[in-house]
Amino acid sequence: CLCFMAANVLEEDSMEQDIESPVTIHQPKLPKQAREDLPKNINKECAKRKIQRYVRKDGKCNVHHGNVRETYRYLTDIFTTLVDLKWRFNLLIFVMVYTVTWLFFGMIWWLIAYMRGDMDHIGDSTWTPCVSNLNGFVSAFLFSIETETTIGYGYRVITDKCPEGIILLLVQSVLGSIVNAFMVGCMFVKISQPKKRAETLVFSTNAVISMRDGKLCLMFRVGDLRNSHIVEASIRAKLIKSKQTKEGEFIPLNQTDINVGYYTGDDRLFLVSPLIISHEINQQSPFWEISKAQLPKEELEIVVILEGMVEATGMTCQARSSYITSEILWGYRFTPVLTLEDGFYEVDYNSFHETYETNTPVYSAKELAEMASRAELPLTWSVSSKLDQHAELETEEEEKNQEDQNERNGDVANLENESKV
Repeated sequence: CLCFMAANVLEEDSMEQDIESPVTIHQPKLPKQAREDLPKNINKECAKRKIQRYVRKDGKCNVHHGNVRETYRYLTDIFTTLVDLKWRFNLLIFVMVYTVTWLFFGMIWWLIAYMRGDMDHIGDSTWTPCVSNLNGFVSAFLFSIETETTIGYGYRVITDKCPEGIILLLVQSVLGSIVNAFMVGCMFVKISQPKKRAETLVFSTNAVISMRDGKLCLMFRVGDLRNSHIVEASIRAKLIKSKQTKEGEFIPLNQTDINVGYYTGDDRLFLVSPLIISHEINQQSPFWEISKAQLPKEELEIVVILEGMVEATGMTCQARSSYITSEILWGYRFTPVLTLEDGFYEVDYNSFHETYETNTPVYSAKELAEMASRAELPLTWSVSSKLDQHAELETEEEEKNQEDQNERNGDVANLENESKV
């Protein structure tokens, strides 16, 4: 609406300026919101919308979960929750858990010493305290750290005259081991997450559509920057596009499988050097009726997913990327990156994203198939020639039948004459 109003305002101004008048006509002032929303070039399409990505180029899903009321489910899986947190929050929780446990048990050690009266007999050699050389909260806190971390400097030590201290020592040792195992395990899993391995799996910036073996194909390139391989690597692709069913139901961001070699086994990759993944556009393809002119008008997104096990750790990693319509180049191919050197093959990753233009028909795969089927027919085998040939065959059969009938009639007449004689 703002685009339409602005266009009308500019049109009225131009009409008024065409009339010769000494009075200077000023453009009316629009509100700030209208001026901010006004396109820079109104002559272009005002209704052109920017396609919102479902999956970003770095593989992160552009989806935010809101109004989640059952937040207690995060606490039931606290380990995964901690692993999924950002590093700054994870380190903060790591430090706070240890500090709180040390302070908590340090407070209990200080209360035991205070209730036993050890604070009143500091320096008394005849008094046997619960913990030797514990003379305040700070020393109790240090003893708690030494006990839980098993440092054992040897200056502060528990005596055998304090049964409650012995029980507390057992409890702190067990709980300290549990906390150590939980927090160290969480940090180890976070450090060795396969997400970091996926950072070295790269996808081409653009996808291309061109002819391959006489068929129109959609292609993109994948590569691995590391020398260690991805075991059991597999690739799959999804088409993200909203649709409306025949019953009128609107399905936003509907997901449709794109066949990249599932039936032939081409989706299972030996990813040693960069590979070009191809999708044949056939009757089962969602791009069957899309031509070069129609492609920019489509609001779709292609999400590609590469999965496999990390050879070093055996953990499964997943790398993702996506292509919108503006990133799909019609009539291009990828520049070769593999060259044969002296005794080895070399991959030039400088040309990994480069493409070059090639002769490609602008028609859709459906139109190309229809033209190919018409071209395969002989020149004389048209509909009219077929009908004419059929009519000629029918006339020849009728003439032959008429001759046979005449011959039979002549034979009958001769027999009648002979019988009369």
